[in-house]
Amino acid sequence: MPVKWIALAIVCVMYATIIIVPQKKAFISLAAAVIVVLLGIIGPVQALTEHINWNILMIYVGSLVIADLFIYSRAPARIADNIVNMAPNAGIAIVVIIVITGLISAFVENVATVLVMAPIALALSKKLNMKPDLFMVGLAVMANLQGTATLVGDPPSMIFASFADYGFNDFFFYEGRLSIFFVVQTGMLAGALFFYIVFSKIGKRKVFVEKEKVLSLVPSALLVLMVASLALCSFILNSGVTLTAGLLVAGLGIAGILWYAFVRKESGAAVKKLLLGLDWETIFFLIGIFVVVGALSDTGLLADFAGYLNGVIGGNLLAGFVIVIIVSIIISGFVDNVPYIIAMLPVVKTLSVSMNIQPELYMFALLVGSCLGGNLTPFGASANIVAIGILKKEGINLNFQRWLKTGIPFTFITTTAAALLLWFVWT
Repeated sequence: MPVKWIALAIVCVMYATIIIVPQKKAFISLAAAVIVVLLGIIGPVQALTEHINWNILMIYVGSLVIADLFIYSRAPARIADNIVNMAPNAGIAIVVIIVITGLISAFVENVATVLVMAPIALALSKKLNMKPDLFMVGLAVMANLQGTATLVGDPPSMIFASFADYGFNDFFFYEGRLSIFFVVQTGMLAGALFFYIVFSKIGKRKVFVEKEKVLSLVPSALLVLMVASLALCSFILNSGVTLTAGLLVAGLGIAGILWYAFVRKESGAAVKKLLLGLDWETIFFLIGIFVVVGALSDTGLLADFAGYLNGVIGGNLLAGFVIVIIVSIIISGFVDNVPYIIAMLPVVKTLSVSMNIQPELYMFALLVGSCLGGNLTPFGASANIVAIGILKKEGINLNFQRWLKTGIPFTFITTTAAALLLWFVWT
């Protein structure tokens, strides 16, 4: 049997097992990576040095630490409290909180953002004597939407940056055109309008809340420094996810831990809890996926798939654009988008080259479809699962059908809006 079919079989079994047992996805991807190496499809040195992107992992771990400290400082909660007190009425306050949750999620991990904003949503819902289910869904889907807006928003954006050699600034403007940040913001505006219509029935009631006390501004400063250093690296080095960028973010994360331990004088148990509470599952999951998909690419199978797609599309630019988005939405609504994006980025780039078009059109379409597609179902993204879990603790069971009533129209509206700007700018 040709080696490419062996690699494909391993990937298919890996995907199927992850779908069946998603809580073991890190173990499954690492096991598949070990099998790929043991079978000699790629060598161990090649796997460690060529396929595992250590720069991405350093940025991800460092940004996770900074995000956790930012939440620990209570700064996001204070921002939300100020918004509620300044908003002219409760309906607008809810929409603005949902939007702010998304904007914070562009720089802070999605699940962490939902966890810190959830108490605010629950408290405000009680004041308004309304069920918090739609409010919580709004937090989750808007956090997911913004996850791909910046280089540090979510693993898919980091993976894209590494593949396309994008620096932090390239997410805003690339080759003189609006980049993925503004494509996502177009979707955000459409999503904000959607939720404004949903919550407009609350009326003109004004609500006041007690402001949260901020423990320290140091984590906020670290977050600003992270963004500034990545922007500076992107400007000076004029390249994507470099070793310098990885070391800078990792260094800021270490500085944050030292501040937490020695300046805030938190206990050793608290420091240990912070470190163990990082998203290690995704980190190890990424390591396994990097190796497995890298092996798949080395066999030439992804290039073959790009050739097949080219034949199906037949050179029709719009048909290819729509297919990439729709397929990405459907797959990401049910399957983790990280392995899908890692596998499909080289496919859509090869497809773009064969059609003699700007690769950004299809690569951005892949990002938009796969990241916004996670909002389609209650298990399409981790933030969705967390939101449902929080509601369950409040005695509210949000079933699959109830989620779809919001997930389907929100996904359709936001994806359509983002896709229209993407098509207009990049064709």
